[in-house]
Amino acid sequence: MRISFAHEIRDLIPHSRSATALTCATMRAMTSDAEAQIREAARKREKSKTAFERDDTALKELFVSWRAQGIGPSDMARWSGMTREWVAKIAPLSKS
Repeated sequence: MRISFAHEIRDLIPHSRSATALTCATMRAMTSDAEAQIREAARKREKSKTAFERDDTALKELFVSWRAQGIGPSDMARWSGMTREWVAKIAPLSKS
C-alpha cells in the first residue's frame, strides 16, 4: 500500500545518513593529540590504582598485626585518618 503524499515527504536532495565524517588535517592532528593525552591519562590512572591497592593492602596488614598486639581501633583510626568502624571491620579483635 502506498501513501499518496509520500513522494512529498522524501528528501529531494539525497543526504548521506551513514556515520562517515569528513576530516581535515587539523582535525586529524587534534584527534591524535586527544588520543595521546587520553592514553597517557589511562596509563597514569592504572599506575595510581596499582599503587593505591598495594599501599591499602600494606595498611590493612598493619592494622591486623597491631590489633593482634593490643592496639585499639580508635587509636589506629586517629593515626590513619580512617573511621574507627572501618578499622574495627578490617582488624577485628581476635578471639582468644
